[in-house]
Amino acid sequence: MQMPTPDTHILDRKATIAARLRQVLPVDAVVTEPSETRAYECDALTAYRCPPLLVVLPETTKEVSAVLRICYEEGVPVVPRGAGTSLAGGALPTADCVILGVAKMNDVLETDYDNRFIRVQTGRTNLSVTGAVEEAGFFYAPDPSSQLACAIAGNIAMNSGGAHCLKYGVTTNNLMGVTMVMMDGEIVEIGGAHLDAAGLDLLGVICGSEGQLGVVTEATLRILHKPEGARPILIGFDSNEVAGACVSDIIKAGVLPVAIEFMDRPCIEACEAFAQAGYPMCEALLIVEVEGSEAEISHQLGLISEIAGRHNPVELREATDSDEAARIWLGRKSAFGAMGQINDYMCLDGTIPVSTLPEVLRKIGELSAQYGLKVANVFHAGDGNMHPLILFDANKPGDLELCEAMGADVLKLCVEVGGCLTGEHGVGVEKRDLMTAQYTSEDLEAQLNVKDVFDPKWLLNPAKVFPLEVTTPRRSRVLEQRT
Repeated sequence: MQMPTPDTHILDRKATIAARLRQVLPVDAVVTEPSETRAYECDALTAYRCPPLLVVLPETTKEVSAVLRICYEEGVPVVPRGAGTSLAGGALPTADCVILGVAKMNDVLETDYDNRFIRVQTGRTNLSVTGAVEEAGFFYAPDPSSQLACAIAGNIAMNSGGAHCLKYGVTTNNLMGVTMVMMDGEIVEIGGAHLDAAGLDLLGVICGSEGQLGVVTEATLRILHKPEGARPILIGFDSNEVAGACVSDIIKAGVLPVAIEFMDRPCIEACEAFAQAGYPMCEALLIVEVEGSEAEISHQLGLISEIAGRHNPVELREATDSDEAARIWLGRKSAFGAMGQINDYMCLDGTIPVSTLPEVLRKIGELSAQYGLKVANVFHAGDGNMHPLILFDANKPGDLELCEAMGADVLKLCVEVGGCLTGEHGVGVEKRDLMTAQYTSEDLEAQLNVKDVFDPKWLLNPAKVFPLEVTTPRRSRVLEQRT
């Protein structure tokens, strides 16, 4: 995976740049020692690593503004970083960049239950947003599997979803406004605590922009009343394709569960060993959760059970109490960690039309046989957000490259059936060179033009999202202007 050649003009001025940053930040908020910056050399896509020039850890929007103004003046690239849980290399540094981490920015700034919003600094973790409002009977809906650790900053950057996005939507559906710092240090407010903003939908541009346009330091988030009740049901099948067909039929029937999650046998076995969730040992497992009053829950589960029955399930079991329901979700939420205990893997993130699930699962199986690499499937089946885990040996020469080639074929398959390259993990560096499989040159040029407006020096989050062959000419022009 190619990265830009470091700018020696920046590398030679490390001490000067660090000294300027220490003038606007506490001394311990500027990290320069290689033994300490190494902690930031990668995110959760650990196959690629590069220690940054240095790291800054501001605590306020004003401090972020001061940092970006200095980096803008010095021509130093900046990589924004939340909690570093990105599975697409979204926070991978370059050797000549400053990592701007928002981990210290984790305060709740305002809570308004009457108007159902909370305003937080974006270093706050996803789960702790719900933690701040749950005693009042509210919750924050997006729930990525990494929600215990992932930051709101990264959720906004990647437009993260989670198991319950089928009913409640992803981050963009629950984001009302942001405070964002432009690369030159200007602080802007976009959206806010109201139903909709006038003018252009800039908030829609910012959410999912992967740190390409600015650094989001504060966010106004929609909070919702907790449902009266919720209950998951486990449905086991003897093949992936049959489970996929069941998902398609549930959606076609007009039933709207809060979540439909899919796991195949390798993932079931790993999660059961890790969490003792009581999963049946079968070839494919669906976790379907519904919510509402007891009558609503019973009615919806009855319809789902009837649909599942047409596909000859090997097991169909409702959670009997809250403890069993919690264990069921603990198993699913632990899937990536559980698989990581037994094998190296690359987690993909393609999204497909739900009706094509059986076809795509079959073809992923064929690609697995073709490449000689095993695959564990775990994903948000209700909205077609696939997360195939391609298993490989990181210590075996050539295995990573083979894994990447298979991953590219899987993602191209998602596009071919009418889907897209990413649902919630983002493009980062992982899918950067596949963008031409989904977008025409005209499409990419339109996106690059937006980047030109927000970040004319092309300093924010370099080498992400766009193929290098289309971004290098722009960056070269900036360097020529500087010299």
